[in-house]
Amino acid sequence: MPRILVAGAGGYIGSHMVLALLEAGFDVVSLDNFSTGFRDAIAGGEIMEADLADRAALNQLFATHRFDAVMHFASSIQVRESVADPAKYYRNNVANTLNLLDAMAAAAVSRFVFSSSAAVYGEPREIPIGEDHPCAPTNPYGRTKLVVEEMLEDFDRAYALKSVSLRYFNAAGADPGGRLGERHSPETHLIPILLQAAAGKRGSASIYGRDYPTPDGTCIRDYIHVTDLCAAHLLALRQLLSAGGSRRYNLGNGRGFSVLEVIAAVRRVTGRELNVIDAPRRPGDPARLVASSERIRKELGWAPQCGELDRIVEDAWRWECGGGITR
Repeated sequence: MPRILVAGAGGYIGSHMVLALLEAGFDVVSLDNFSTGFRDAIAGGEIMEADLADRAALNQLFATHRFDAVMHFASSIQVRESVADPAKYYRNNVANTLNLLDAMAAAAVSRFVFSSSAAVYGEPREIPIGEDHPCAPTNPYGRTKLVVEEMLEDFDRAYALKSVSLRYFNAAGADPGGRLGERHSPETHLIPILLQAAAGKRGSASIYGRDYPTPDGTCIRDYIHVTDLCAAHLLALRQLLSAGGSRRYNLGNGRGFSVLEVIAAVRRVTGRELNVIDAPRRPGDPARLVASSERIRKELGWAPQCGELDRIVEDAWRWECGGGITR
């Protein structure tokens, strides 16, 4: 089977992707500096500890391995942090991605699956958001993702490097078998924060703003199960391995849920009350982000299998309760 390099393999989505690739029969090499990821989250295959800032290490890796494709999950992802420290985000998300692309080009590796984000759109003009919607990110995190997408266009024209950029909406949930789940330090994603509050691991959870132009005043997001996300990555990878061209796809369920609706789902699934407090809006947060994923459905045949909010929360709760092998 083809050999795939997974950058950021110890992180939330990267570790689930490694598991999906191994189960699909691929030969996987995992790359991570483990600054935020976890070695014990990687289900198998060869592991290399290195930083994308280390060009010599990248060149050595590509000199000693022949890769059929690269999948990139090694970005910094916190919107609020990107506003406070944009240099970190341009350094890691842009400059380090360029290092990886340079190493690929030098080694004639020409297939790349990129973990992008709905943050490239900014405040949407219309809902649901299609891939042709104008891109006007409202925070440095979103801008770094858009810069990389534009870099990939240039690498395609200049070096015939074919890529698929997958614009996630809100990745959530956990491996249905309880083997893997979401681990961030600090945790910034809504569903695991709520579940930690339900489990008594934190005293409260915050609602960042109740004055958005939405029906209940709280932000609306499109949540996609991490298993469905990985299935879309496998389809994108297979397209590239079959000599497919460069594409951009949204990944979402096409349905939005407000913060208050997610809180209600957590209470419903866990059967527990939550201590929820109000907090000011976070800079750079759009009011509503809901995807149109019709393009990937039509072109690659992708269809979410775990799209119900309660299912997403149930799988994440199973992990939070300690059923995983890497806890």
